[in-house]
Amino acid sequence: MSTPEIPQSPQHSAQSPMPRPVTPGSQASFGTYGGRPVSFVRRGTRLQGRRQQAWDEHADRWVLDVPRHVANTSVHPDYVFDAEAEFGRKAPLVVEIGSGLGEAVCHAAEEHPDKDFLAVEVYTPGLANTLIKIASRGLSNVRVVEANAPEVLATMLPAGSVSEVWVFFPDPWHKSRHHKRRLIQPEFAKLVARVLEPGGLWRVATDWSNYAVHVRNVVAESQDFENLHHGERSGPESPLTKVWESGVESVVGGAPVKEGRAPVSTEHTGPNEGVDHVGGWAPRFDGRIRTSFETKAHEAGRMIFDLCYRKV
Repeated sequence: MSTPEIPQSPQHSAQSPMPRPVTPGSQASFGTYGGRPVSFVRRGTRLQGRRQQAWDEHADRWVLDVPRHVANTSVHPDYVFDAEAEFGRKAPLVVEIGSGLGEAVCHAAEEHPDKDFLAVEVYTPGLANTLIKIASRGLSNVRVVEANAPEVLATMLPAGSVSEVWVFFPDPWHKSRHHKRRLIQPEFAKLVARVLEPGGLWRVATDWSNYAVHVRNVVAESQDFENLHHGERSGPESPLTKVWESGVESVVGGAPVKEGRAPVSTEHTGPNEGVDHVGGWAPRFDGRIRTSFETKAHEAGRMIFDLCYRKV
């Protein structure tokens, strides 16, 4: 099958959306995306029932119809998002990467009508769920985009146009050979810094200690950010110390242990150093609603790690 020709100068038009060129098979879960490992697995795009109805009724209004490049979640590098034109006002823009079912972004949008929100997700049913929430709550300050996050940060969003970037509970890619697929890497940190305004915030949360340490190490090496809670919650008060002491990650999997069943070792815990003397963990971000995903982590006995960085 031949690859569709990519238009030379695509222009976004809500009234007459242009055809989206797609490279077949470019997002196989263990393939590559534009020559790079993907940080996500495309779980499916089929919509049914309420989700399909919500998409049919609301996609034209709230889903950004971006021109594509090499795949159906790519963003053509010539396309630049104009938030002021899209929302009809000039307001702080908050971007959530991996918005899931839209629980966090829609709650925040409802609590902060003075801010605008962009939900970035590759899971179509999750975006449809977000549309249901937008409609049921009568929100006008949320837009969603089905897109690969690094491309959104690299070219779609203007430099310095975002007040906050949220990355809550990204895929931990537990196996060592898959760590390269983790979303938060040094290059990703540069992209986040690119879109944030001076003093803008980058908030991260994860329920796995190994990924928490990974994020802390990656951003500590960046000259673009400062940890707003440098050295805080270290020693016995560190959630990392508590995880190491409890051993919970070595015996509890991704779901609560059911009665009558033995816990299964995950072998996903990070190196146990006894006491975390570095710290740097933020208190729980009170603007993040406790989602169904986070609830499952609590039920499984895992700790939640929050990190908050400011662009310098």
